[in-house]
Amino acid sequence: MTAHPDQHDVAPGEEQISETIASGVRGYLVGFILAVLLTAISFYVAKSDLLWGPGIAMGLVVLAIAQMGVHLVFFLHITTSPDSTNNVLALAFGVLIVFLVLAGSLWIMANLNHNLMPAQMMEQMQNM
Repeated sequence: MTAHPDQHDVAPGEEQISETIASGVRGYLVGFILAVLLTAISFYVAKSDLLWGPGIAMGLVVLAIAQMGVHLVFFLHITTSPDSTNNVLALAFGVLIVFLVLAGSLWIMANLNHNLMPAQMMEQMQNM
């Protein structure tokens, strides 16, 4: 059984090689425009009176999450297709590690702050 010269072994996730360069560039260009637009909107929201003062932080959080979504879909190609299962698992693991590092750092800082000697006692010890 011989294979035709046009047939070749394809790695998982590379079945869509027939995608043209123009459509690939178009996807990156759309992602770039959306990212720049979301960044500009974030700066505008932060500097203007568009949102009520306490709501600015929440507005920026929403825009940041939208920015992350744009980066995940257009640049990292994280989609719901079966081919990107490993990418989604790697992303979830990375998010878990970041969460653990942040939670651990906050927990350590809270305990250090709680166990820290008060400034008055420290001054009394230095004056002895």
